[in-house]
Amino acid sequence: MTSSPYKALFQPFELGHLTLKNRIISTCHAPAYAEEGIPGERYQRYHEEKARGGLAMTMFGGASSVSRDSPPSFGQLNVSDDRIIPHFRAFADRIHAHDVPLVCQLSHAGRRTRPDGNYWLPTVAPSALREPAHGAMPKIIEPADIRRIVADYAAAARRCSEGGLDGIELLVSGHLIGQFWSPLANTRSDGYGGSLENRLRFGMEVLDAVREAVRRDFIVSLRFTANEFIDGGITEEDGIAIALAHAKSGLVDCLNVSGAANWTKAGVAETVPSMAFPAGRFVELAGKVRRASGLPVLHAAGVGDLATANFAVSEGHVDLIGMTRAQIADPHIVRKHLEGKDEEIRPCVGAGYCIDRIYRGGDALCLHNAVTGRENTFTHDTSAAGTTRKVVIVGAGPAGMEAARVAAERGHKVTVLEAQSDPGGQVAYAARIPWRQNMIGITRWLYDRCLSLGVDFRFNIYAEAEDIQRLSPDVVILATGGLPETGQIAGGDMLGNSVWDVLSGEAPLGGRVLVYDETGGQSGPTVAEYIASAGSQVELVTPDRMIAENVGVTNHAIHLRNLYAAGVTIRPDWRLIGLERADNRIRATLRNEYSAQEDVQDYDQVVIETGTVPMDDLYEDLAVLSVNAGQSEIAALIEGRQQPAVVEGTTDPDSFALFRIGDCVSARGIHAAMLDANRICKVL
Repeated sequence: MTSSPYKALFQPFELGHLTLKNRIISTCHAPAYAEEGIPGERYQRYHEEKARGGLAMTMFGGASSVSRDSPPSFGQLNVSDDRIIPHFRAFADRIHAHDVPLVCQLSHAGRRTRPDGNYWLPTVAPSALREPAHGAMPKIIEPADIRRIVADYAAAARRCSEGGLDGIELLVSGHLIGQFWSPLANTRSDGYGGSLENRLRFGMEVLDAVREAVRRDFIVSLRFTANEFIDGGITEEDGIAIALAHAKSGLVDCLNVSGAANWTKAGVAETVPSMAFPAGRFVELAGKVRRASGLPVLHAAGVGDLATANFAVSEGHVDLIGMTRAQIADPHIVRKHLEGKDEEIRPCVGAGYCIDRIYRGGDALCLHNAVTGRENTFTHDTSAAGTTRKVVIVGAGPAGMEAARVAAERGHKVTVLEAQSDPGGQVAYAARIPWRQNMIGITRWLYDRCLSLGVDFRFNIYAEAEDIQRLSPDVVILATGGLPETGQIAGGDMLGNSVWDVLSGEAPLGGRVLVYDETGGQSGPTVAEYIASAGSQVELVTPDRMIAENVGVTNHAIHLRNLYAAGVTIRPDWRLIGLERADNRIRATLRNEYSAQEDVQDYDQVVIETGTVPMDDLYEDLAVLSVNAGQSEIAALIEGRQQPAVVEGTTDPDSFALFRIGDCVSARGIHAAMLDANRICKVL
């Protein structure tokens, strides 16, 4: 182990009965890996990888349900009955083997869920006020409900205690306890409403019951919002008063401080800040709570690098720092740093892909680390291959460079041919607007790692079959990507520009610009923001019911914020039918998806985003020369096995195994491209 310059970050810390070996935590979240509400093998191995990676404590089970009328809405755990206890014991044994404590988060969601699932029970809340993010209109909670739910919290805490866990965290922010706290959710006039003391009463009753139900050496943490940053909501002064009240109660060991109102769609983007926000934006708020309360304070919200984490601790703002998304990007961040291998740490760029997938009903996956969450099939430790092969990769975008990195780490001799003069592919276009500049960190890290591993990059080469054959490869991997498709629209190929044309700077910008987006991704809003920032009048049109329909809330909210601020006109439900020349302008015919009404408008420029089509000429030329006709075995891909064409090999020096990955197969995004690369190269 090497000495770290981040002295404060790697000091041990006493938290109740626990001695934590450093200050770095993975905080509670729900990755949607649960199997019928149970943390099974996939769930446990995901957390075990972080424990192996050297963190101080791992917290799991974001918003785990304590009651049947708090149904999981995004794959949470179910702690409302005893069947989970043996699974907790197995989980605890697995994590404790790495000298890491294990803590579960408990919650009753109150109105922050949907009533049309599980048992179809009404949501409950202090008052009958609709929750904006989920749209639930709750039943007003009655005294009998309060007694029942307090008992449910205690029973769930007992299960955690009997399951061998080291503690629990009660999720307050936006959930039932927090709904009692916030004046925007609680308009009661009884003993649970009005004054701050009354609004805290329900949560205090829960804490009393929990303490009675668990063993003495058991941590109880409270994750709460110390400032909702919304008119009429919890203020900073309220947050400090709340912290003081809980410190005086003696019922909690730790405060996990957050900010913003996670019960609005715009607020979610602030609560789980993406690359659009500065790092550690709530760290100072946490520090104020720490100094006022005297309790240990944990904080987690957009701290993605060790320098920021060390600052938060060394300046006395926090005692423990959550780096949850950073550990999704690289669960071995601590170990690599302490071993002096900082250059190997895959950075979290704050893309929000992990959290956005959860809010859209998917499982948590890192945008550019395809192994996280797939520990049952892949490993984060790349092992040396038994046979060294010559690998030629065509394309230096994310897919090609990830393939090159993994193959080189396996010990293969890797050559990358790239038509452009620089690496990066389409990521360079995504990073053209200021708040998405961190995206370039994906390909910058990949390129640097490849160089350190001895990968031979050859730029400005538009590779043809003969170029590949001259290199006498054993394996050829095509990552040539795709080309923008504008020909689906009449006149589009002649009169329209692609997103690439604009973001590359090749197409001059017009005064009045139509951006037409059929993909529902981030490309359309990104180019609209880019053009509007240059002073053009922009209209963003989509046939979908809203722009960026396939983008999760933390990114969608930022696009909307910026587009509205820039004066961009947003028109959902309209399809671009055709373009024609009208004097020195472009005439666009739009048709409403539902009424079939047509609208004809003249623009100075039309930008069309209808996706890409694979560049497959090279594939067709090479497939007939390869031992596998360019085909991958699907079963081997899914199961993480080596491809048969590589296992069987070839004695013909003029032949090779051929594979395609990324957008040159079909346009599916960065994560799919990285997964393609790993499936082929992890076992190459």
